[in-house]
Amino acid sequence: MDDSVTIRAMMRQVLESDPEIRIAGLAASADEADRMLEDHLVDVITLDIEMPGRSGLDYLQDLRKRRPTPVIMLSSHTARGEEIRVKALMEGAAGCFNKANAMREKDRLIQLVKDAAHREARLDQDDSAALEAMRAAAE
Repeated sequence: MDDSVTIRAMMRQVLESDPEIRIAGLAASADEADRMLEDHLVDVITLDIEMPGRSGLDYLQDLRKRRPTPVIMLSSHTARGEEIRVKALMEGAAGCFNKANAMREKDRLIQLVKDAAHREARLDQDDSAALEAMRAAAE
């Protein structure tokens, strides 16, 4: 889900370049995604951080309560070292990917989506360390 028509088209092109991935739908907002998810069973949901209405983080929290579907945050705000990346992981995102790198690192993005679909997504050392630091600071 992304509010930009251009980004949605790019993500469709990148993800559908792999014959094992099928896109169930593209949504511009959380409300639109909810309507789409009523009609489709999906293996992975992708979310942007900034969207009209509810933010991607707010929607992630809501989704995690309602369905066990893995969520990948696709946002330029989730680049390595960004605090919002760690917040997304703390809220239950299976992974984060900087959408600005989608074309350049499409194989890595595709693998992340496939790993999430198979419940095999793993955090790298940097994300694990940042997540542990944020958890410790919250205690």
